[in-house]
Amino acid sequence: MDIKEIVFKFLRLDNLFSHLTGFVETQAALLKMEVREEVAKILARGLVLGSILLMAFLFLLFLSVGLAHYLNSFFHEAYIGYWIIAGLYGLPCLLFLLFKKSISTAFEKYFAKHLKHKEN
Repeated sequence: MDIKEIVFKFLRLDNLFSHLTGFVETQAALLKMEVREEVAKILARGLVLGSILLMAFLFLLFLSVGLAHYLNSFFHEAYIGYWIIAGLYGLPCLLFLLFKKSISTAFEKYFAKHLKHKEN
């Protein structure tokens, strides 16, 4: 045995060192488990949100087609209902495109204000 091992055994630093190493390894494993759980939660929430968005899109799509078909029968034309529904979607889209800078600025101010309140 060399002098380093003798001093370690005499002062019982070898046990302390092994316990410290075990503690650090345990903490690292615990951190890995916590990260995995958080990733699993985020993925699950994303999957649920994606499913809800898909179902909402399909609902809106079929509702729009049904309403357009109803309007076609109401106006006795084969195409006018689709033009009306397209106009209902196109007008807000056009307004968003025209005012996108001011809308973006308004959203930015709104979120900055609410995030500042959450910090306090």
